[in-house]
Amino acid sequence: MKAQVFRGVNQLSYEEIPVPELAADEVLVQVQVVGLCQSDIKKIRYPLYEPPRIFGHETAGTIAAIGSEVQKWQVGQRVVVMHHIPCMHCDYCLHENYSMCDVYKNVTTTAGFTPSGGGFADYVKVPGHIVRNGGLIPIPDGITFEQASFVEPTNCCLKAVKKAQIAPGQTVLITGAGPIGLMFIMLVKYFGARAIATDLIPSRIEKALSIGADAAFDARDPELTPKIEAMTKGMGVDTSILAVPSDKAFFQALSCTRKGGKILFFAEFPDELEIPINPNVLYRREIDLMGSYSSSYKVQSLAADIVFNKKIDVDALVSDRYALKDLAAAVEQAVSPTPETLKILIYP
Repeated sequence: MKAQVFRGVNQLSYEEIPVPELAADEVLVQVQVVGLCQSDIKKIRYPLYEPPRIFGHETAGTIAAIGSEVQKWQVGQRVVVMHHIPCMHCDYCLHENYSMCDVYKNVTTTAGFTPSGGGFADYVKVPGHIVRNGGLIPIPDGITFEQASFVEPTNCCLKAVKKAQIAPGQTVLITGAGPIGLMFIMLVKYFGARAIATDLIPSRIEKALSIGADAAFDARDPELTPKIEAMTKGMGVDTSILAVPSDKAFFQALSCTRKGGKILFFAEFPDELEIPINPNVLYRREIDLMGSYSSSYKVQSLAADIVFNKKIDVDALVSDRYALKDLAAAVEQAVSPTPETLKILIYP
């Protein structure tokens, strides 16, 4: 089969490799579509992992083979592959902090080499732990593989929305209107809150408005804070979600968030970046700072329901489609996006 093998920093090699062999409790999925995620790009472009590896985790495909002990699954079924499933019995899981579970963090879906997701290949092997514990999600009729590939990123955003306790009547600021920021707008609206977006690219500001944002502004607008105060009876927003890793975006969010409000870090910042802040600002204004990393097993069914019942328009997030052989070009476009670049999908 063909696969894009990570051979070193910014080195992808389109290679012929063996189809993974199955153990008795494993499932082989033929990949139809895999989303290109910012975390994939980070792993490809920075010295974080030893090669060789095959990345890719926003995977939708068709079951091509099953092990002799596998039950309830059949060859030909269309499925979403979740690459993270927690153990459900460690202290983190018992506190519903699933993304901190060691079993969750240890990615085991693979197309070969050190397990690393495996979606950037013709086939991906799903281990028994994931097969048995909800890591395969059947795709209903009427849903495309493209749409189904959004279940995992929807889960990640949904987890953040739930953690921030976003509710009807609230106003939420989303900094950044890329594909993740746009998904946050859709989810915020789904939960009955108002969404205000910021970005630097005019086409993304327009896109935010077209998919339902109540307002969208240029992040460089010197009147941003007064404009948001005018929309919120002088209070400021209830919650700010940082969908871009920018210290300027953080301070902007801090100035736009009401007393007693929340600021949620969703985008991963560079490790070397430090943000100086006077703690009395948080103390006196009672601002809650929180982070939300990766997905949550608890909201997995709801994420699938939202995508499969088209409660958000994931098709509106797709801008580009590349064949697997052109993954390097897709990564370059994601790193240096055009004004129209949003979500990029990859096709083996």
